[in-house]
Amino acid sequence: MNKKRLPLAAWIFAGLLVGIVAGLLLMNATVAGMEGKVFASTYIKPWGDIFLNLLKFVVVPIVLFSIAAGVISMEDIGRVSAVGGKTVVYYMCTTAFAVVLALILASIAKGAGLFVALNTTGLSYTPPEGQSIMTVIVNIFPSNAVTPLADATMLQVIVISLLVGFGVILAGERGLAAAQLIDSFNEVFMKIMGLIIKLSPIGVAFLICPVVAENGPKILQYMVAALAVAYVGYIVHALVVYSSTVKLLGGLSPLAFFRGMAPAMMMAFSSASSVGALPFNMECTERLGARREVTSFVLPLGATINMDGTAIYQGVCAVFIASAYGIDLTLGQMATIVLTATLASVGTAGVPGAGMVMLAMVLQSVNVPVEGIALVAGIDRIFDMGRTTVNITGDAACALIVSHLEDKKEARSQALLK
Repeated sequence: MNKKRLPLAAWIFAGLLVGIVAGLLLMNATVAGMEGKVFASTYIKPWGDIFLNLLKFVVVPIVLFSIAAGVISMEDIGRVSAVGGKTVVYYMCTTAFAVVLALILASIAKGAGLFVALNTTGLSYTPPEGQSIMTVIVNIFPSNAVTPLADATMLQVIVISLLVGFGVILAGERGLAAAQLIDSFNEVFMKIMGLIIKLSPIGVAFLICPVVAENGPKILQYMVAALAVAYVGYIVHALVVYSSTVKLLGGLSPLAFFRGMAPAMMMAFSSASSVGALPFNMECTERLGARREVTSFVLPLGATINMDGTAIYQGVCAVFIASAYGIDLTLGQMATIVLTATLASVGTAGVPGAGMVMLAMVLQSVNVPVEGIALVAGIDRIFDMGRTTVNITGDAACALIVSHLEDKKEARSQALLK
């Protein structure tokens, strides 16, 4: 008699709970003659880092070969353009909506007295160096084929993948050998990805434990208003935008969508890395019915340019920090935030903490002191966990929608032929 095996989502959730409980126990404990949180960061966090390193190792080859294989499988550059067009339009529209939602919620919070002027005397913070929009555009295109792969510069890796895919299609019969090699490598790294995914419950426990041990319950007391407003935005955006678009454009029940996405969402929440959650996202969306050639193209692209959760975080933090300095943002400044956050999302890396770079850029665009980032820097990891979950869920919704639209398009074409 075969016992029913627990689904991966249940194991990941169990790992999450174990990590949280262990973190709480280590907060005020003494282990091996050292503080519990020091023990967690010294001896537990490295194991989580090993798991993340394995994920990062497999991500570049997966993006490189899966996008190229996805392009080649479409067998038509015109079709690639059609899929890419739908993808970019969906990503830009949902990101713009996310920023607007965040600004509305933050303005309501400010009106309710949750965001107030604070004592910012002596507040100093050196933000990570941001980039102008034109610099981001220039840096999309690689000057050589090796450095982007070695440095995991995802936008450039995507461009390389697209060019390789286009080259194989245009080469015709002479490109068949290259197509078979790419497909073979894609399958090999998918299998490696499967092996790494099996370690995810353990990896999640090791990743979350040090975060809880370091911050503890006080995280809910530290700038709790900004954190709460951001999470309201995350939840509203996911439930309203993704549920409605998946239902209306993707032909899938929202309940089935979120249930199927649970493993990827939990991985994203615990790792705070869109890129790290990419292998889980690909597996979940394909199980929900998305085409492999579409997920291979849409998801790696989304992990780099689709940042709905990050956009919500920036909108909320911009209003919160401006309020702390006694600055009232005008409608013009809010419009600037929407535009900057939407465009800047293209250049935000899908790794933990990358949203801080983008936030500095957004604050500079409306002349709010970037030093104010210090007000949220201490709890950025908690913001990051939620925003990453929203980011990868939006990627998955887009993959399912594009797959469904392509299915309908093919059905119409076949009907006309008959």
